[in-house]
Amino acid sequence: MAQEDPNNQPAAPQEGVPAPEGPSNLIDTDYVIGQDNIRTNKLGFDVDLHGKVFSISSLLILFFVIITLALPEEMGPIFNGARSFLTDHLSWLFLLAANIFVLVSVGLIFTPLGKVRIGGMHAKPDFSYAGWFAMLFAAGMGIGLMFYGVSEPITHFGTSLSGDSWAPLGGAAGNDAASQSLAMAATIFHWGLHPWGIYAVVALSLALFSFNKGLPLTMRSIFYPILGERIWGWPGHIIDILAVFATLFGLATSLGLGASQAAAGLNYLFGVPDSNVTMVLLIIGITLVALGSVMLGVDKGVQRLSQVNMALAFILLIFVIFVGPTLLLATGFVENIVSYLKYLPALSNPFGREDTNFVHGWTAFYWAWWISWSPFVGMFIARVSRGRTVREFLIAVLLVPTVVSVIWMTAFGDTAIHQLVSDGFQGVKDAALPLQLFTMLGQLPLTAITSFLGIVLVMVFFITSSDSGSLVIDSITAGGKVDAPKPQRVFWALIEGAIAIALLLGGGLTALQAAVITTGLPFTIVLLAACYAIIQGLRSEPRT
Repeated sequence: MAQEDPNNQPAAPQEGVPAPEGPSNLIDTDYVIGQDNIRTNKLGFDVDLHGKVFSISSLLILFFVIITLALPEEMGPIFNGARSFLTDHLSWLFLLAANIFVLVSVGLIFTPLGKVRIGGMHAKPDFSYAGWFAMLFAAGMGIGLMFYGVSEPITHFGTSLSGDSWAPLGGAAGNDAASQSLAMAATIFHWGLHPWGIYAVVALSLALFSFNKGLPLTMRSIFYPILGERIWGWPGHIIDILAVFATLFGLATSLGLGASQAAAGLNYLFGVPDSNVTMVLLIIGITLVALGSVMLGVDKGVQRLSQVNMALAFILLIFVIFVGPTLLLATGFVENIVSYLKYLPALSNPFGREDTNFVHGWTAFYWAWWISWSPFVGMFIARVSRGRTVREFLIAVLLVPTVVSVIWMTAFGDTAIHQLVSDGFQGVKDAALPLQLFTMLGQLPLTAITSFLGIVLVMVFFITSSDSGSLVIDSITAGGKVDAPKPQRVFWALIEGAIAIALLLGGGLTALQAAVITTGLPFTIVLLAACYAIIQGLRSEPRT
């Protein structure tokens, strides 16, 4: 029989038996017991919190925001130094871990464990395929594709022309076709199987231990096969606190990138000053809009916004394909996949790399970013994936977003490279990263309309990331509950915006990258342990 721990948190069940209902570890002061295990504070609104996780996370994060805003000039060098040290010395760890996550995910598809159904043998999906795919894609990397869809291919293309950085892959100096092949392969590498392998491990782990084992929907639950009853004590608290930090800083990085791109677009179209003030106002305004979606919840808020965003993104994508170099893009899709598979072993090799600028400046940052995002995206995917088999889940999570990412990068990246090589247009290459999308669209018809659509897409991706992230962080700090009181979600949505503002003012893009790499490092170790836990958990499950 399960025993209760000293904090009145029910212990986990043995051998997959659902955990008994019981009170979570709540703050013991300043609250009075209310109905349905929810407590009302002295200000009159309901709260339902895991005391230690919420208190430690929120206090440390608020301290970070205050210090960064108060001492921006002093914090900038610190962020820069942290980023340089971690990428110079630990890039191999990020690359090795990401390879393991992909291998585990792909391996599970082809084993009998793939027959296990999330939520039990008789569970039914909560969402249609269309709604499910839209939420997978919008939550996973929407802002990133908008920001890097043009800038990454054109940057890699210019680098590959020099030949030096790409020597391990065969070099391509002076050869436009080979340079383009290398550039697109490297870009797809960062947006293909590896990031989605990271998300898949976290999402499947959370879904399994929550919906099949009856444990709370929080990161500590994944570690029951390893830690046992200790997940209810400080080991579990630390895991959840790390998840909160990783999620918040991963989100802040995306929100910061989105704000910088939206500001660049507004400057390009309307002459709005592209300044820190504009970016701060954008973050504040869009965060306030996101609060409305947060209050509506997943069904009415996040799903509807995700579907709207997918429709707008599809319109922009189709426009670029048909008014851009259509034939080149049609053939380029297949060619880019072939190039990606051809160079994948060399790109994913964690040891003995000579292309250190690419590994340190791009791949290590990306993998840390995806790992930091993984509690957020993983928990969100877990919440909307009940009723799918493990095989169905992994195929969808790995392949569907990867294919969409290849199509997107082909359309936007190859179009920008075509403008440079065939038309001799240097504008995209010479523009700042946040402005490169709009510079590319400026060479196509209906510039004002498509650029405005691009700004709207960035903002709506911003909103979906913020509101779905708030739901996830609230679930972690509420002990795994998915229906905690709404004021808590509002608190975390505001905190996300505050961190993004603090990092932008405290060091810009470098600070965003440093924060995500710093929080991604310890969470890499957490996810490696989760790979073992998920296999152990699946082995005890009945198979359909």
